[in-house]
Amino acid sequence: MAWDDGDKGNPWRDREKSPADLDAVVRDLQRKLAGLFGRGGRDDGTRGPSLNAGVAVTAVVLIAAVWALTGFYTVDEAERGIVLRFGKFHAETQPGLRWRVPWPVDTVVKINTGATERWSYTGSMLTRDENIVIVDLVVQYRRTDPQAYLFNMRDPESTLNDVTASAIREVVGRNDLDFILTEGRAEIAQRAHELLQSTLDAYGAGISIQEVNLQEAQFPREVEGAVQEAIKAREDRQRSILEAETYSNRILPEARGQAARIVQTAEANRQRKILTAEGEADRFLLLLREYEKAPRVTQERLYLETLEQILRSSTKVLVDTDGGNLLYLPLDQLTRQRSDAAAEPVPVVPPPTVPSAGPSSRSRERAQR
Repeated sequence: MAWDDGDKGNPWRDREKSPADLDAVVRDLQRKLAGLFGRGGRDDGTRGPSLNAGVAVTAVVLIAAVWALTGFYTVDEAERGIVLRFGKFHAETQPGLRWRVPWPVDTVVKINTGATERWSYTGSMLTRDENIVIVDLVVQYRRTDPQAYLFNMRDPESTLNDVTASAIREVVGRNDLDFILTEGRAEIAQRAHELLQSTLDAYGAGISIQEVNLQEAQFPREVEGAVQEAIKAREDRQRSILEAETYSNRILPEARGQAARIVQTAEANRQRKILTAEGEADRFLLLLREYEKAPRVTQERLYLETLEQILRSSTKVLVDTDGGNLLYLPLDQLTRQRSDAAAEPVPVVPPPTVPSAGPSSRSRERAQR
């Protein structure tokens, strides 16, 4: 043997050793490996093939174990795992530590179903009144159906962009520019939300729209001056309308009050005229009845009453001088008293009271005639 167990140096140090010595070194290594795996062998190499088979099996087992360990994977709390077996849907896994047949048999695609994603869209479009408006829109969505999201659409983000553009263009095209720029933003966003969700549901996209925000809606810079003038004219129009409504609210109640007062005054005058006329007619009928009973007495009484009314306002003093007596008259006091009496209202002489069985009226007088 050329091998020296006592030599701790390199066995190939002696360049004069024969090739047979190299075979001995190889057999010694094989014997040590066989002892390591629990198998023995003789120095003549008769168990060499069995040793090689054991090493191969062990290597295969180790490789299979490592390959099987690669099948473990973890799904986060906000995710869902989609297991594909040779590219075809096999199962949907919940959060936690999971195992699947390692590659190339099974593959796992993880879909985040808990996070709310944002998608922005900006574009120019035409309104119903043929004006151009630039809309900045933000869509917030979640992937609620992982299987539908993964298989029903080839490119979900691109599809979402196209559907968003189609929905907002349809909604904007049904409204005027003034409505979009002023009070219609919330309504535009709500309508776009409903249309976008219904379209995605029809596609089976597995996407749930959480909110649609209309960040900004403005006109192009080229028409900024004209639009500003239109906005100013619209504001002036609103101000004029408010002023007219204020004037109307102030004038109409006053006019209604004056009209009601005139109507009430006319009604009062009407009632007064009617009652006065009826009183005069009743008085005349009573006088007529008394005149028919005693014409001479009635004529004299009416004559005296008429003279009393006439002379009450007169400054003349009539004196009967047939007696021939000298009278002393305080003319100044009489004149003053008559002046004061003339200033006082003339009392209305009540009609003479005539006993009667019932109330008199013109209808009854006509019936008696």
